[in-house]
Amino acid sequence: TATAAAGGAGQEKQLPPTLLSFFIYNPKLGPKEGEEEKKILFYHPNEVEKNEKIRNVGLCEAIVQFTRTFSPTKPAKSLHTQKNRQFFHEPEESFWMVMVVRNPIIEKHKDGKPVYEYQEEELLDKVYSSVLQQCYSMYKLFNGTFLKAMEDGGVKLLKERLEKFFHRYLQTLHLQSCDLLDVFCGISFFPLDKMTYLKIQSFINRMEESLKIVKYTAFLYNDQLIWSGLEQDDMRILYKYLTTSLFPRHMEPELAGRDSPIRAEMPGNLQHYGRFLTGPLNLNDPEAKCRFPKIFVNTDDTYEELHLIVYKAMSAAVCFMIDASIPPTLEFCRKLDSIVGPQLTVLASDICEQYNINKRISGADKEPQFKFIYFNHMNLAEKSTIHMRKTPSVSLASVHPDLMKILGDINSDFSRVDEDEEIIVKAMSDYWVVGKKSDQRELYVILNQKNANLIEVNEEVKKLCATQFNNIFFLD
Repeated sequence: TATAAAGGAGQEKQLPPTLLSFFIYNPKLGPKEGEEEKKILFYHPNEVEKNEKIRNVGLCEAIVQFTRTFSPTKPAKSLHTQKNRQFFHEPEESFWMVMVVRNPIIEKHKDGKPVYEYQEEELLDKVYSSVLQQCYSMYKLFNGTFLKAMEDGGVKLLKERLEKFFHRYLQTLHLQSCDLLDVFCGISFFPLDKMTYLKIQSFINRMEESLKIVKYTAFLYNDQLIWSGLEQDDMRILYKYLTTSLFPRHMEPELAGRDSPIRAEMPGNLQHYGRFLTGPLNLNDPEAKCRFPKIFVNTDDTYEELHLIVYKAMSAAVCFMIDASIPPTLEFCRKLDSIVGPQLTVLASDICEQYNINKRISGADKEPQFKFIYFNHMNLAEKSTIHMRKTPSVSLASVHPDLMKILGDINSDFSRVDEDEEIIVKAMSDYWVVGKKSDQRELYVILNQKNANLIEVNEEVKKLCATQFNNIFFLD
């Protein structure tokens, strides 16, 4: 029957997890019977019948209340059912966000009819809870807190802001490719030698000196962070926005070499490749709009409102954040362009040159035997050789989803313990998966070695730590 089974298996279809609904409510807004609809601040998909919205919100309230009786301080994070999984998050007091994700399905054909099998154990709670928390962080980056909207203009304004933001943001949630990196929500740092780092440092100091109204600066190269003046948590979510949303929208072939200036009309010999990714498109147009996105940082205590100016030359991008009470003028934009453009262009080619030299010395192009993910909780540094380019639509992991799930499981085990720990798993086929947790750092390695035993795998991982992470793990 092997051939028959194979023939039947051809009919099998895997349907990935999808977003069924996403809603935000506040039970205090409609406490009386008959006023339940007032609790609902945002509901996707909007075309759902009113009574069903009320029923779903009521159900979530009930679940949260019910679980509170068992653990008053930590109410439910998720609810598992056969067909879907619900995630709950209370980012601000009494404001609840709920995300309902349909479990992956295997579609089979029996007697010509489709039969659906729900994969109940596939989704990792921690991954999707993190995605839900990031929905809030991203909203807060561009709008400030829910409470702020209530103070500025009551429920009506909050509903408008939620609608405007989440209508777009939910389309960017690609739930089928969420994995361990969503839990870390880390920052990839660009490796630099001291000299180049000092050049960048002095460039930032000069710019902040010339452009007096700049409050914070962040500097990125090749989508990786080199320097940031923001608080860590603010930078973390801004970094996610830049690398998964803003930069990919502006992808275009970078010009090779410096002998083809874009702007021959520049006075003197300062040709440069600088341009605004946010703000005015054409500085020569006197009608050009100097509108920049607003962001909110330090929302926990001081609440700063800033304009975000992102300016790029070749592979280097610099973010200037200025106080939102000062509207940037076209004159300011031109000044910024003329000061920053030429210097950033020179700096970008310096970094590129230095990086290529370092790469030649270290011979980093050789494909290693193993793939790994590394994360450091102290500085949020993240490094993955498992993921190819992260595009806005998909984060491409180059390993089998089952292996990614094992990584997530090991991570969940790690978060339950405080001590340093090591876990080694023999996975399907020829794979070994190793997780190491040391102090604030975590390392996950996937090895593909057919006949290796535990001792050999351990040796391999030691070798990896010695070459890639010398001075990080002191376990051995």
